[in-house]
Amino acid sequence: MLIDDYLPQYDVSERHGTHVAASCEATYSAIWTANLANAPVARMLLALRALPGALGRGVAGLRALRTRGTRPITLATFQQRGFQLLAELPPTELVIGVEGKFWRPTGNLCTPPATSFRSQRATPGTARGVWNFHLHARADGTTDLTTETRVHCADTSVRRRFLPYWYLIRPASGMIRRAMLREIRRTAEGDAPGRE
Repeated sequence: MLIDDYLPQYDVSERHGTHVAASCEATYSAIWTANLANAPVARMLLALRALPGALGRGVAGLRALRTRGTRPITLATFQQRGFQLLAELPPTELVIGVEGKFWRPTGNLCTPPATSFRSQRATPGTARGVWNFHLHARADGTTDLTTETRVHCADTSVRRRFLPYWYLIRPASGMIRRAMLREIRRTAEGDAPGRE
């Protein structure tokens, strides 16, 4: 898988999957167009993650957070917020990456371009994360869709800071990933947003 080219060694990982009653092509397209925070739980958890940074910017930060909460969140939105598209092999897999101090309120993102992400080590004092969507075509024309998140800490001191944060947010992270997969499935299958 492409994700192995960008982060073969990691400190933590999380994987989730779903079955989509649509082709790999339709599912891959839905990865890019689905509102990944359409589910109320995903929108709330993403807002909670952004809240400390917004509070640090005062009233303007809170207004920006409220405005953000009314807009769809797509993969393009994540790219605007500091994630990088690292690799893409349509309609099989795509990988995005991020680097920073995730345990801090603002995340202190400093993600390098894709070429540097693959060839250079993470900046000391940071953690590097990758996130993929992988699609596998079934014989009946449907798709198995998985997502995996991996994080590697640049050094021991980062690991000491990051791991408590990870164990605290991991349940919420899993809920967000599962909600995103459901929304991609709904979009690919052409279902109404409210259906489970």
